[in-house]
Order: sequence, then structure tokens, then C-alpha cells
Amino acid sequence: MKKDTKKEGAPVVVPAPGNPLKDGLIDFAAGTMGGIANVYAGQPLDTVKVKIQTFPHLYANWVVCLKETWGVSGLRGLYAGTVPALAANIAENAVLFAAYGYCQKAIGSLFGHPDPKAMSPLENAASGSFAACFAATVLCPTELVKCKLQAARELNPTKKFTPYSVCRQILKREGPRGFFTGMTPTLAREVPGYFFFFGVYETCRYMLTPVGKTKDEIGLFRTAVSGSFGGMALWASIFPADVVKSRMQVGVRGGFKHVLKQILKEQGIRGLYTGLLPTLIRSALASGCLFVCYEETSRVLQALCK
Repeated sequence: MKKDTKKEGAPVVVPAPGNPLKDGLIDFAAGTMGGIANVYAGQPLDTVKVKIQTFPHLYANWVVCLKETWGVSGLRGLYAGTVPALAANIAENAVLFAAYGYCQKAIGSLFGHPDPKAMSPLENAASGSFAACFAATVLCPTELVKCKLQAARELNPTKKFTPYSVCRQILKREGPRGFFTGMTPTLAREVPGYFFFFGVYETCRYMLTPVGKTKDEIGLFRTAVSGSFGGMALWASIFPADVVKSRMQVGVRGGFKHVLKQILKEQGIRGLYTGLLPTLIRSALASGCLFVCYEETSRVLQALCK
């Protein structure tokens, strides 16, 4: 650390410039670990969410869907699509958190904050929103495969699907462009969603910080609580776009507007919130685990790289 003594009065502590490449790699690695934790904590309820979003006529509610999936396929059925889900979440969170760190630095420099840790929750929220643009490009293809695997039993109960067979089918029918089906609703979900995700997370960390300590010293429990609220804020804010995306990615024909109008016509506004409750429960668990793993991995790697 160095002191800036140009101004009159007490010296102002300014953080020494970090290594952007090292910081980016640490954020990338920490985001990877967070993505793994996010999947294993939340995959069963994510499977339920996708099923009742895309086949609302088959299940009375999410509890019925959970019981039926367990009864027919057991734990394996609830973890359907885990491989592409891991690929999706590892890729998304690795890119997201790496981009988030760089976006924090860029926005911080615009508003006169040399240290990203001194940024306000609103500035962190804006950083997350910009970072989501980069994450969406790697998320859309992998989440497309995940959704198709999760809905495979309802689409074709006699055929066995694998990540490889789904990818081959997409390439054969639509070519490489087919992997980006649902990109518009993915962006419509990710960009505003991560504004609330990081904004609420940082606000909770700020509010839960004891007097005389920093946000990095709030402990695992408070970090998990902050992450849980951030995750629930994300999904509550963008859930209708996710419902449209899920319908598009399991085979409903038409663009974003067409599918949106179709849902409104058939189910009304309520149809755009099908599966919200299990999603909020899943997100509270998964996002809490994500941020604990991210913050702890980042802390350990920062200490090792000093």
C-alpha cells in the first residue's frame, strides 16, 4: 500500500496496483469452484423447474413433479443433465466472475474508486450486469443441451438420450447456429438478473458487516446468507424470461415474442411464473454455496499468490 499525500490534511490510503492477469485468473478459478458447488447443490430442483416450465399440463405442482421423477427415475432422474449443467455453470461462472472483476475495475475507475472493494452496491450491480453479457455467450449452448436432457423423458420416453446424442441431433438438424437457440431470452434473463444478483449480494454483505470489520471478514454464514438473497433476487426478477427460454430450448417453435404470446394466451400471467417456488428454494441453497466457494477459493488463492 502507498500513501497519497498530495492533498492537504490526513494522508489517503490508496491500494497498490494489482496484477490484472493474476486477478483475472484467480476470479476465473474461484468462479469455476463456485459453479461446481452451485450445480450439485441445486440440480434436483433445477430439473423440477425445467419439467414444470415446459410441461405444465403433466404436473399439478412442483412437489408432484419431484415425487414422480423420483418414483420413475430415482436420484439419477433428478440429476438428469448434470454433465451439461456442470459445463454450463463452470463456463458461465468462470467467465462471469472473471469478467465481473474486470468490469468492477472499469466502472470503479469511472467513478473514482481505485479499490473495487470501496464500490457501492449499485456500482457492483452495474458491473455484474455488464459481465453477464460475456457469460451468456458460453451459457446458452450448454444450457440448451441441459434442458433437452432434463425434458427427455416427457419428449420421448422410449429413447435414451446422452449429451453426445443431443449435440449430434442439434448439429444435424440446425447446424452450429442451433446451439444458440434461446440466446435472446438468455440475454434478457442474464443482464438484468445479474444486476440484482450482485447488487443484492453486495448490499447484504454491507448490511451484515459488523462494526470495525470489512465485508471480507463477515464469515461463511453471513456470506452464504448474502449469496442466498442475491440468488433469489436474480430469479424473482427474471423468471418470465427463463420460462420462455426453457420452452424454446426443448422444441417449442417460434421466436421470443411468439413463445411469450403463446404462454400468455394459454396460461395467462401465471404461466410465466410456473416453477418459481422450487426455483427460489434451489437458488437460496445453490447461490449460498456458490458464493462461499467463490469467496473462500479467492481468499486462499490470493494468499498463495502474494
